[in-house]
Amino acid sequence: KGGKRGKKGPLKRLALFYRQIVAELRKVVWPSRNQLTTYTTVVIIFVVIMIGLVTLIDYGFSHAAKYV
Repeated sequence: KGGKRGKKGPLKRLALFYRQIVAELRKVVWPSRNQLTTYTTVVIIFVVIMIGLVTLIDYGFSHAAKYV
């Protein structure tokens, strides 16, 4: 194995890559349904607030531009 590490065929490298992906996905701590619902709600509320903020700023700038 010493010096022949990069000499594997493309199918063997692809299989190794797939095995590594599966191994990493098994390490992931997936959120519970309750956590997922909570996080989704927080993100949606934050996005709605940001949309409102950007809308107000845009409205203010558009009115200010009329006086320039």
